[in-house]
Amino acid sequence: MLEKIQNTYPRRRSQPVKVGNIVIGGSAPVSIQSMTNTDPCDVKATLSQIKKLQKAGCQIVRLAVPDKKAATALVRIRQGTKMPLVADIHFDHRLALMALDAGVDKLRINPGNIGSSSMVREVVKAAKVKKVPIRIGVNAGSLEKDILARDGHPTARGMVDSALRHVQILEDQGFDDIVISLKGSDVPMTIEAYRKISKMVPYPLHLGITEAGTPAAGAIRSAVGIGTLLAEGIGDTVRVSLSGDPVKEIPAAREILQSLGLGNFGPVVHACPTCGRCKIDVARIAAQVERRIAGIKKPLIVAVMGCVVNGPGEAREADLGIAGGDGLGLLFQKGRITGRVKEKEMVDQLVALAKKM
Repeated sequence: MLEKIQNTYPRRRSQPVKVGNIVIGGSAPVSIQSMTNTDPCDVKATLSQIKKLQKAGCQIVRLAVPDKKAATALVRIRQGTKMPLVADIHFDHRLALMALDAGVDKLRINPGNIGSSSMVREVVKAAKVKKVPIRIGVNAGSLEKDILARDGHPTARGMVDSALRHVQILEDQGFDDIVISLKGSDVPMTIEAYRKISKMVPYPLHLGITEAGTPAAGAIRSAVGIGTLLAEGIGDTVRVSLSGDPVKEIPAAREILQSLGLGNFGPVVHACPTCGRCKIDVARIAAQVERRIAGIKKPLIVAVMGCVVNGPGEAREADLGIAGGDGLGLLFQKGRITGRVKEKEMVDQLVALAKKM
């Protein structure tokens, strides 16, 4: 699947940027990011959340740094984790300098809103010395007044123009260790913005649909926006922005990547939606199998099918599968029928074989 997708949609080759031990862009795999929502001054709570994010599969974590107290806390946060850290900073260039001194691995700023040109030069000089990249983060909700006056409202063109304006500020200082994001809550507009800028700059792109919403709706909106761009070969790192616990963002991001063949994060359970022909409890069996094999690290496709029409074909194409009938099912392994299983034994049989495989 991965080979087929890459042949159909060549990956946009961007300039690689190193964030701690993670490479964004170039030929590196698409990486997964998130952002803490703890009080940044509560070091213990923040480190606890970072640990949970890392365990879930997050590779880069961003922290809001709204004031000097939060910037000071970064020192202890940095000491408490090896996770690549990104400091999210606005309006005060001194916070960026403090974050760099604390040892963060990337800055997320908009050069135009952290002070005068001399202040920007000071930040860029420090970032260059420490070899820390800068992400220019454009958000549809905070475009410059002149761009909004020109267009009347946020547009893809406006987001791109804003990003290019900030890129120019950094490039004028001889700085090109740059990542760009163009996030909006309007999915089509965000897709259009990324498509435009992907043809205009060599820098890696951080994908996301901002303020996507609650976990269920937000994950769908993110999958549509992020998934569309990734399928077109655009994007080097992603964040699924969901309201609430950020740990829930990671499974959604992994599912998007795995669905496109851009990552392997363990087993995938395929299950039919069921219809009037179904004679086994597919929903229960699939849910229990998915829960019990979640700890397996090796890529594995498991099919739970309850229909005699499509079931055998789907189960045969999976690594492991059940094609259910009337309280019974055919067990498939690597395309071969290996036995018959009673409904009450299906979960245990599939789980045991998955762990063995």
